[in-house]
Amino acid sequence: MGEVESREKAILVGCGSKRDEWEVRSSLEELSRLADTARAEVVATFVQFRDKVDPAWFIGRGKAEEIAREAEEQTVDLVVFDRELTPAQLHNLERLIPCKVIDRTQLILDIFAMRARTKEGRLQVELAQLQYLLPRLSGRGRELSRLGGGIGTRGPGETQLETDRRHIRRRIRDIRRELEQVKKHRALHQSRRRKNEILQVALVGYTNAGKSTLLNRLTASDVLAEDRLFATLDPTSRALPLPSGETVLLTDTVGFIRHLPHQLVAAFHSTLEQVKEADLLLHVVDMSHPEAQEQIEVVESVLEELGASHLPVLLVFNKADRVAEAPLLAPGRDTIAISAFSDRDLEHLVRAIDARLYETAVIGRAEIPAEKGDWLALLHSRAQVQETEMDGSCLSITFRMPKRRFDRLPPDLLSQIQILSM
Repeated sequence: MGEVESREKAILVGCGSKRDEWEVRSSLEELSRLADTARAEVVATFVQFRDKVDPAWFIGRGKAEEIAREAEEQTVDLVVFDRELTPAQLHNLERLIPCKVIDRTQLILDIFAMRARTKEGRLQVELAQLQYLLPRLSGRGRELSRLGGGIGTRGPGETQLETDRRHIRRRIRDIRRELEQVKKHRALHQSRRRKNEILQVALVGYTNAGKSTLLNRLTASDVLAEDRLFATLDPTSRALPLPSGETVLLTDTVGFIRHLPHQLVAAFHSTLEQVKEADLLLHVVDMSHPEAQEQIEVVESVLEELGASHLPVLLVFNKADRVAEAPLLAPGRDTIAISAFSDRDLEHLVRAIDARLYETAVIGRAEIPAEKGDWLALLHSRAQVQETEMDGSCLSITFRMPKRRFDRLPPDLLSQIQILSM
């Protein structure tokens, strides 16, 4: 009851070419889910089909006036446009419409501000919000005075922004310095993991594909998992033991979405760099979603932007329990269909991860002198030892090891190894 009463009333507005009607309406449906995540109640939706957006109003002036009348009649709190508005469009619409006007970018930023839990996450969101707001401040005195809080004002807020642009630029510099320190701290942890040769697997995918649920089920964790967009913002890592005896680090990451604000991609770049360090990406897809193929393409586009498109990927089609039969979405790709709530499916997935990590493994035989106990310990910690024989004063060990690990063995140990197959 409390949450329903506190919800702001919202009108959603979409615009696009008639040729792309399906995409326009689909994007508006997603915007409605974003609004729900931000705790808004959608009371009306407007769509205008036109070949080009109006440079001054985004939609036509007549449609803008119609929306203004509807906003007044329904006493709505905000109007949300499904594309990023230019400063000029935002300024004109705010003068005409008698309530808050925000766009898709600002709504997503608002959700991120609401969801961020760690200090780094909050700094990244604030940086993105300030970068978004800075070019949109001039001439907004009257409009800002009626915002009053709620959706579109979470995070740094509007009070200082209204009066002091220099303060914003100074704050942006300060945040970037703080994030640089956090980045150095993470790089230190990353180098330790690399030194210890811990294999890393990253969960990536469209928002609400079920990544957090999968992390929880695979590692017996309690990461927040909700049926809402962007339930997880801050990356979470957990240990995952594999059948081979290997233990990998499984990391959950922020979900992607179409028209993801470039400010957010830039602000979260340091966090998402963990994706680039992974030995394997688990690209989790909601196979029950009618636009699963489009969502795959969005995620692959963001991975390319991050410089992570070259990494090995296992496509994990999740929520198989919701569909009658698996659609053929990725012929020729490395895929597996599962339900995160099926123990049997999870066993299959863990075996698939194990096999994928060792796909480029080196099988070798090492002749270890009896006095080289450190070499023996190293092989046992980094490889799957398959056979051990005593040969005179040497121990002959046959092993299987991921190629990346093999390439990092000490040169004097490498000289004692015969490669049997790669």
